[in-house]
Amino acid sequence: MEKAIETRLENIVKKFQEIEKNLSNPEIISDQKKFQTLAKEHKELQPIYETYMEYKNAKRGIEEAIEVIDSEEDEELVELAKEEKKELEDKVEKLEEELKKLLIPKDPNDEKNVILEIRAGAGGEEAALFAQDLFRMYSRYAERKGWKVEILSLNETGLGGIKEVIAMISGKGAYSRLKFESGVHRVQRIPVTESGGRIHTSTATVAILPEAEEVDIEINEKDLKIDTYRSSGAGGQHVNTTDSAVRITHIPTGIVVTCSNERSQIQNRIKAMKILRARLKELYEREQKEKLDSARRSQVGSGDRSEKIRTYNFPEGRVTDHRIKLTLYNLQEFLDGDLDQMIDALTAAEQEKKIEALVKED
Repeated sequence: MEKAIETRLENIVKKFQEIEKNLSNPEIISDQKKFQTLAKEHKELQPIYETYMEYKNAKRGIEEAIEVIDSEEDEELVELAKEEKKELEDKVEKLEEELKKLLIPKDPNDEKNVILEIRAGAGGEEAALFAQDLFRMYSRYAERKGWKVEILSLNETGLGGIKEVIAMISGKGAYSRLKFESGVHRVQRIPVTESGGRIHTSTATVAILPEAEEVDIEINEKDLKIDTYRSSGAGGQHVNTTDSAVRITHIPTGIVVTCSNERSQIQNRIKAMKILRARLKELYEREQKEKLDSARRSQVGSGDRSEKIRTYNFPEGRVTDHRIKLTLYNLQEFLDGDLDQMIDALTAAEQEKKIEALVKED
């Protein structure tokens, strides 16, 4: 194990033992706020402490086995010691990897729900049809995970494509699984609108935003310009003759959110505020990350809408993620929501980069 990692673990042991001692202090027990803060920190550090103790015990076991191998004359005992040494070495290797993962700072957004935004990019109607394919893909993935999908805003085309869709995906760990999907997705295929049978390249942009609660982002009502207008398109006469659609402009940042899916102006406003809070949270967090260059370098590539991240090639039946150079030849299954293999690989790549950054920090 790297010396820097071991030093950090020894410091955690000291801190954990100090917290454990303080938790039995009558003065701290009587101060509920302080006690709860310490109890929370104790719970966070416990898996690291216990795993490191197990690691140290295994290392001691290896030293004891080596002593037996070097000093013992009984061949049977020597063989047993060699077997034990091999088992403990394998255990140490696994525990070392586990400890490095445990030391990676947790993303505070990982357990949050997600605001999913998909927009058709270059390619006209074919790009809109591809945006529809992507929305179906994420909806099917959410279905596999037992998550709920709620459309907040939808702008369709005449041929069944999507110019823009914004949806809420609610479920445990939704952000942790989808956060690497932000960026430009590219499709290569023969469009249904193409009579000559030529392969076209079109794009769609995906943004994954963690849902922001009111406690996360404070919005001053004075900073908002709220307009209502008549919704157009599908929905019947009622939609077209009432001012149910809502447009909210956040004056300090210039962010504009519109919502017209619901017949009720109140419901449209609630949904628009959810989108606005998520976009403001993303903006503030991006500004913070830009100040911390090391944090940005440790990412596989999540959050940048302009980054071309993936190609879906229909003639070859493949999907390629350009960030980790991974190609899977299961395009149809992938578009049907079978995303776990790709997401697992992206998560592992990010963990690897963060472990490298962890070592360099020290």
